[in-house]
Amino acid sequence: MTHSMRAAHFLVIALTSTFLSAARPMRAAPDVPEVNPALLASRWSAHWIAPAGVSLTDYGVFHFRKTFALPARPERFVVHVSADNRYRLFVNGASVTYGPQRGDVMRWHYDTIDLTAHLRSGENVIAVQVWNYGEERPYALMSLRTGLIVQGDGAAEHVVNTDASWRVSTDQAFAPLPVERERLRTFIVVGPGEQIDAAAFPWGWEQPGYDDSGWTAPRVLGPGIPYGFGTDAARWLVPRTIPLMHETPRRLVRVRRTTGAAAPAEGFLAGRGSWTVPPRTSARLLLDQGELTNAFPQLLVSGGRGASVTTAYAEALFDADFRKGHRDEVEGRELHGVEDRFLPDGGNRRLFTTLDYRTWRYLELRVQTGDEPLTIEDIHGVATGYPFSDYGSFSSSDPAHAAIWDVGWRTALLCAGETYVDCPYYERLQYVGDTRIQALISLYVSGDDRLMRNAIVQFDQSRIPEGLTQSRYPSHTPQIINTFSLFWIGMVHDYSMHRDDPAFVVARLHGVDTVLAWFEQRIDAQTGMLGPLPFWTFVDWPDAWAWDSTLDIGGEPPGAHTGGSSIVTLQYAMALEQAADLYRAFGRDQQAALCTQRAAALRAETMRRCWDHARRLLADTPDKREFSQHANALAVLSGAVDAAAAPELITRVIADETITPCTIYFRFYLLRALRAAGLGDAYLEHLGPWREMLALGLTTFAERPEPTRSDCHAWSSSPLYEFLATVCGVEPASPGFKTVRIAPHPGRLAHASGVVPHPSGPIRVKLAREGANLQATVELPPGLSGEFVWDGRIRPLVPGVQELVF
Repeated sequence: MTHSMRAAHFLVIALTSTFLSAARPMRAAPDVPEVNPALLASRWSAHWIAPAGVSLTDYGVFHFRKTFALPARPERFVVHVSADNRYRLFVNGASVTYGPQRGDVMRWHYDTIDLTAHLRSGENVIAVQVWNYGEERPYALMSLRTGLIVQGDGAAEHVVNTDASWRVSTDQAFAPLPVERERLRTFIVVGPGEQIDAAAFPWGWEQPGYDDSGWTAPRVLGPGIPYGFGTDAARWLVPRTIPLMHETPRRLVRVRRTTGAAAPAEGFLAGRGSWTVPPRTSARLLLDQGELTNAFPQLLVSGGRGASVTTAYAEALFDADFRKGHRDEVEGRELHGVEDRFLPDGGNRRLFTTLDYRTWRYLELRVQTGDEPLTIEDIHGVATGYPFSDYGSFSSSDPAHAAIWDVGWRTALLCAGETYVDCPYYERLQYVGDTRIQALISLYVSGDDRLMRNAIVQFDQSRIPEGLTQSRYPSHTPQIINTFSLFWIGMVHDYSMHRDDPAFVVARLHGVDTVLAWFEQRIDAQTGMLGPLPFWTFVDWPDAWAWDSTLDIGGEPPGAHTGGSSIVTLQYAMALEQAADLYRAFGRDQQAALCTQRAAALRAETMRRCWDHARRLLADTPDKREFSQHANALAVLSGAVDAAAAPELITRVIADETITPCTIYFRFYLLRALRAAGLGDAYLEHLGPWREMLALGLTTFAERPEPTRSDCHAWSSSPLYEFLATVCGVEPASPGFKTVRIAPHPGRLAHASGVVPHPSGPIRVKLAREGANLQATVELPPGLSGEFVWDGRIRPLVPGVQELVF
């Protein structure tokens, strides 16, 4: 390979015909290899290393290399890699992976990778790009200081252990481009864009044969210390608990607008043409992905010394009033979004990309050339995210359901990486309220529970001394939403019902204790309801609970701070009942009884003080001036309302336009209340918000009704769970999903079918309805039994296929 050909390799992935033509992930997402037990219980021989002579807390991009020889290609070559803030690993010029799994300094994750497929006999090179965002780092990244550690799993791999024999260089090509919140008119905390100067970049640095003699020896810091050992550990190291992220080539699909230069050659977006911008020209090219994606942009350019190429990314375009409107519309609209800037050096086939992935449906190239023409040889993406597979499925006689399923699953996938994230474009933070819904979707569509377990553990580890979990974690900026600690208990309960994993659940009970104790201390002795609550008592985002710039909070119902909130009191009662289930499952019957007693008292006092007999509604507070769907939905879900009265109440509440409505997030609980009231057959009649989003051209589901900030918020994908849990009716009948209860609610559908992944195998349900008659085919995996419920009749279910006629 010539030097000019090597120059086309930059940062992330070699541009090869294999890469360009791959129609599946470049790398499968295998389970994490086993870790040498000695590395879990004693000090590592590898040390953290860092660049010498620079600040280890400021912004910086650094390259590390280790050249070593092997007598033959090994059968196994496992290494453990971590870095602060982030890294990208190359072996012999090929990109292997990026990481590490996000965590905190007390539990800093390392990734375990078998490099065998990338090695060869003779000379080999491991190259690692490490970067620290400094003050601009994303909220979701926690950090101590810049560093890299590579530890061989066994004696044969110790040749690559990080020590003074490695080489390091500071990359002078990079500079941060801070995201301007004022320009984007919103809260955005995903970290900076990047400016990359090709003239300062060490092209081919990751390749074998690159001359690193001018690089320096690294600064050697402390050794790697596994969690729970040592006396002065800077970071305690813990193994990765989730698979590596997938990386999949994605082509853009459409040129929507070209200004300032001739349109690209035919086949440009397929990688078979180019776009040339003449000298001293300002030009723009607006590209449409066709749907939202998370990807590393790959920009291949030739020539253009003195030019500037800005890539801008957005979920949607904006009109002159900064409104999105129909997401397919381009006329009269502009792109306002996160930006990167690439400065070509005139070289041939320079491949630019970014340190972190970007989120876009629309990508715009903004080119300003100098005295040389610039040729854009190619532009595409490498999509990335958690490697969920969709083993679950749903279909019905309503074709709109297929679109809701597809868009909902895309939304869920884009909001899942090394953690669940609320939204990929604006925050990328793992919030409890969002994650509870996301986890249920993951269980029902993929059957993969690893990201759910990771989330439950991280929230458990985030708790403050008073006992509450943080509302989002990992996050270097603490935030406490007290109601989210209650939803964390709900997550533990959900997991206990869907997975037979008693050791994991038992380990969470102390955390459940501390959350409940915090709320117990705040029961008002005079009212029997919750009194004033510190921190943020967020519930939902209706307009009536607008943002208060003085208090710097929003989404709070009446009584949240002053006390007497029926909504929060009933949510606490629900958490008590869920905790009681957990306590009973592990023999803590006395504690379970106390929880049940306290929940009953809270429900009774809330109904006595907040029920308005004239309006036949539960008010938000005892003064009975404000009413919401939220309070009445929780009245049904918590059992505060008599079962006989629940159907009429929830029907009126959903129809009443005079009370505060639930937005998309809390509508999950509103429609769960509909099901709890025995009206599950009406569920499908309430998918209006999702049909409206489809009609607006969204390719993912939004954070809230228009006008919305985020076009992609996974809490809005709840219909996927409900299609399977409510319409097909598949839910656990006992803890650990040891038995199943199938109570379908197909509504007016002529037919519906679904597949739910279960630890023992798939649960398959087919429903055909004609009038009041129902024909059902159910297939249960080996070892699973249960019951089928229809119109008050119960039929037993056994493993295998069975036909049921009602």
